Amino acid sequence: MKVAEIKISYANTNPTKVKIISSKDVYDLILDHWDSNTIELMEEVKIILLNNANVVLGVHELSKGGITQCTVDLKIILSIALKCLASSIIIVHNHPSGTLLPSNNDISITDKIKKACELVEIKLLDHLIISSIGYRSMVDNGDV
Repeated sequence: MKVAEIKISYANTNPTKVKIISSKDVYDLILDHWDSNTIELMEEVKIILLNNANVVLGVHELSKGGITQCTVDLKIILSIALKCLASSIIIVHNHPSGTLLPSNNDISITDKIKKACELVEIKLLDHLIISSIGYRSMVDNGDV
């Protein structure tokens, strides 16, 4: 009986290498991967995967949800990061309401992601909350 072979690519085929130095770099990068027509419609979560030099390996769309929440599955986050051999990740999600303050759930899930990443020697560099008016870095603001 034949089954499909799982294929994984480790090549960064981007012609230019994007290095993340600040949370502003993250915000500028992620806006190119977000549909501005839906940023105030429904919540979405994306993962930015980086190598050891903080060069972006890629952006992965983790989930789309309703107007107030999204599913964030630790197993999926870790499996994606491990398959890419990412050294670090950044989580980004939007608040359709426009508020940039993290909810208790945002703080809780960020803490869980950070602890899970530490077990497999991957760094959670930041968690950004974005809206149509700007962003909030949970690291820069001491939320986590």
